[in-house]
Amino acid sequence: MQFKIILISLLLSTSVFSSNKDTTIVFDSYQINDDLDSLLRLWYVQLAYDNTQEYIKADSSKLINISDSIIIERLQKIEKEFALTYNDKVSAFINMYANKRRKQVESMLDLSSYYFPIFEQSLNAHNIPLELKYLPIIESALNQRAVSRAGATGLWQFMYLTGKQYKLEINTYVDERKDPVKSTEAAARFLKDLYKIYGDWQLVIAAYNCGPGNVNKAIRRSGGKQTFWEIYNWLPRETRGYVPAFIAAHYIFEYHNQHQIYKKNLEFPLVTDTIMINQKLHLKQVAEVLKIDIEKLRDLNPQYTKDIIPAKNKSYQLRLPFDKTAEFISLQDSIYLYKYTIFFNPKSPVITPAKYQSSKYVAPPPSKDMVAIIYHVKDGDNVGFIADWFGVGLSNLKYWNNIGRRNLIRGGQKLTIYVHKSKAEKYKKIDKMSFAKKQAMIGKTVEPKPKSTQTIEDKYKGNYVYYTVKSGDNFWSIAKKYPSISNTDIMKLNKITDAGSLKVGQKLKIKRKS
Repeated sequence: MQFKIILISLLLSTSVFSSNKDTTIVFDSYQINDDLDSLLRLWYVQLAYDNTQEYIKADSSKLINISDSIIIERLQKIEKEFALTYNDKVSAFINMYANKRRKQVESMLDLSSYYFPIFEQSLNAHNIPLELKYLPIIESALNQRAVSRAGATGLWQFMYLTGKQYKLEINTYVDERKDPVKSTEAAARFLKDLYKIYGDWQLVIAAYNCGPGNVNKAIRRSGGKQTFWEIYNWLPRETRGYVPAFIAAHYIFEYHNQHQIYKKNLEFPLVTDTIMINQKLHLKQVAEVLKIDIEKLRDLNPQYTKDIIPAKNKSYQLRLPFDKTAEFISLQDSIYLYKYTIFFNPKSPVITPAKYQSSKYVAPPPSKDMVAIIYHVKDGDNVGFIADWFGVGLSNLKYWNNIGRRNLIRGGQKLTIYVHKSKAEKYKKIDKMSFAKKQAMIGKTVEPKPKSTQTIEDKYKGNYVYYTVKSGDNFWSIAKKYPSISNTDIMKLNKITDAGSLKVGQKLKIKRKS
């Protein structure tokens, strides 16, 4: 009981619930109609329909009258952890979904293929009934851009203070309330906290809408009743319709086929992947280079409110259609540079030349006769060598690749170099040349190094040797260099559990077996 009092006090002190939230879902379906209508304005829904501005009217040829007894029987068959009550209030919402709002339900069925696996993963991780995945149906109609009149935002309709309390980043460029993965994780923790207070999922659903303060007030005014329907008359008007709408949404998603409501096959990518971005990037740079519809990219990354990924002191995720991930990795240097001075103020680039270089040099934009060549840095390379090999100015090379005043580059790093297109084929070969051949190309020779008689065993100092990871290495290939050492031995000694986590330049401690 003491924990419940402390938790309620903490939640109320932040004023995060729907008494201020205004995600009004009332019995006459006013707010939920607004959410359903706004769903039709999304780009991927518009692609599926010819006319989305017209008020949606029921197609009388598809309406099916189903008796109350059949609906009750169906509700009883649904696997669930709490009762799905049926009464006139629930019936009214089922009628709205099944008849008046068929088109929007079709759209939500499609979107659920993308969103429900995200919801289920977080709910399952927190041991929360998976049927709570239907909450965003009544919160936002699965519109991740939804914003209520009071400012509640995203699929789960978090208010600003709620989002902050549950560690969502909200600032000028980023609003993680719109991020499906992070907002779902926050919602799962929020629902779990509410269940610790009430121990009843219908009361949790009600409290999610109006807050524990209003639910507790209703409990007191009802004389201490402890279920939603017992305190129904003392709840705020909008919350009285909230649980019935939830039950109706659950029903219609389970039995939509029986109402002749089917998916519309929206053009929304179900298979996606994420790329970690560590420098400022505009979504239009990605869209134009990879030829992705900008609206599709925005809907995959709705948390970036100004189309800018503000990566500087931390990395951010960019979600892409799966078939574009490899292409992004291959072209990422070109993507970062593409129309950079158009999308960003050149006086404030990703890494400010004035801060990290000896001058405020700004390279002129590549001309139409110039093409980008990708060069992979090798061990022993430096920026001076590379500039000479490609016949470009050192300052240009550094500016194109945001190299600071210390001229630091690392093995395996990709550098973008602009050369005249007439010489592109010649310069592309440089990436595969040996150091000696590259030096010979510019008229310089390399003194051969004396052959070392030192063996791997000689490199050991005491019982350990330190190995620097090179491009193309993996634990198995590294282990082959050391007698009696396995890839598992190396991972255990370095406390590494992910075999795919190796990075070029990483130091590994290796122990010789006796």
